[in-house]
Amino acid sequence: MQLPCDSSGPLPSPVRCVTVWWGQAEQCTGAAMAGVDTEELPKIPEEDMEAMNAAVGKGDLTEAAAKAKEALESIDKIPLNIAVTGESGSGKSSFVNAIRGLRDTDKGAAEMGVNERTMKTTPYPHPTYPNVIVRDLPGIGTPTFKPDTYLKQVQFSRYDFFTIISCTRFTSHDIGLAQELQRLGKKFYFVRSKVDQDLTNEKRNYDEGGKLKQSNAAMKRPLQYSESSILDAIRENCIKGLKAGQVTSPQVFLVSRWDFSKYDFPKLQGVLLDELPSLKRLALLRSLSNVSKEILEKKKQQLQTQIWLKSLASCAVAALPIPGLSTVCNIAMLMMSLKGFCRDLGLNEESLATLARQANKPIAELKAVIKSPLSEEITEDLVIKLLTKCAAGAVKFSTYVFEFVPVVGSVVSAAVSLPTTYFMLKNFLDAAADDAVRVLEVVMEGDVSNSEKQHENCSTP
Repeated sequence: MQLPCDSSGPLPSPVRCVTVWWGQAEQCTGAAMAGVDTEELPKIPEEDMEAMNAAVGKGDLTEAAAKAKEALESIDKIPLNIAVTGESGSGKSSFVNAIRGLRDTDKGAAEMGVNERTMKTTPYPHPTYPNVIVRDLPGIGTPTFKPDTYLKQVQFSRYDFFTIISCTRFTSHDIGLAQELQRLGKKFYFVRSKVDQDLTNEKRNYDEGGKLKQSNAAMKRPLQYSESSILDAIRENCIKGLKAGQVTSPQVFLVSRWDFSKYDFPKLQGVLLDELPSLKRLALLRSLSNVSKEILEKKKQQLQTQIWLKSLASCAVAALPIPGLSTVCNIAMLMMSLKGFCRDLGLNEESLATLARQANKPIAELKAVIKSPLSEEITEDLVIKLLTKCAAGAVKFSTYVFEFVPVVGSVVSAAVSLPTTYFMLKNFLDAAADDAVRVLEVVMEGDVSNSEKQHENCSTP
């Protein structure tokens, strides 16, 4: 990043210097987001942006920082309500758990059962992001929840989208629900669950070499076992049935009973991110499990858009001088920012322990590839150390603005502090995102062999 002040030529005022840096910080964010559709990213209301820019332009950094702080706090309050419906035994509970990053045996997981346990709408908040709530709805078509009153009973308008789940074929009730949601303009997605069991059952018809044991003309099975062909056939069969029921352009996603990083679950996450409104998209993105590099990259991009807001807020809200540095900032706020990066990228003890348990790997194996500090390791001393390291990036800028210290005081302090905190936050995020990718690669290393073992052990539904 080019420093905002050039020592050659006439020197601008310190306020102008801060304003120029503010503009370049926004440009820096824009460069980081090159190639990304801006509609896919959360936006600050235009009036708030104008207020912040105006405040910086007139040197009122306190007002600008207050606006930045309000914008950041609002991000944690964006509500997202997800409806999950389907017949008993369809895999609803496992899906409710998976979309919240939990396994069926984890603490706080939705209860499993063969019989219908959901006799009323049951909310399950995300364990880390309570503003994201997955609601397990009663199955449609029971004596208590009849098709003609179902949507009214479950208060359909509160949900941002519906997920309709089945482990076999979608029923007439599922199709009727989709038709009504379609009429009302509500987003919905079909999830065909437990396809790993279908694959296991189908594999019994083939020998160890993958050749068909006995030809059955009625079934028209391929002579050679092909997982992709079986999955395609399941998906096409579901779509065919839904189209026959007058469902327009049905989207069907195949998911596993055991491993939600496989098959279409990552694709479903991507489609949801593409189709949700901007602010809702942000809430969902933060809550998603890191099951793919694409999700991790989207998280990094989203966090990059917040860096200049975090930098501004930390430099003017209850900011204090840092001993030994020409920097004034709110250390506690910076600590929260770094911890937030770690939380969103899964780099804390609780997230790593859950991931290690789910992947059946020692947590030490995951930690071995992490080079940046975990959330629990972030302290005031660490933040000061990181600021000291990054302060060198603003030496040229600092040298210039120090000439104005007797006159402008706090404005110059902010002019020095903004680029320092910006560099620190950006560097930390880059390193943490790289760590998250390395952790995912370790988890994925043994994924194929583990899945094969699970297929062998899931011969019963």
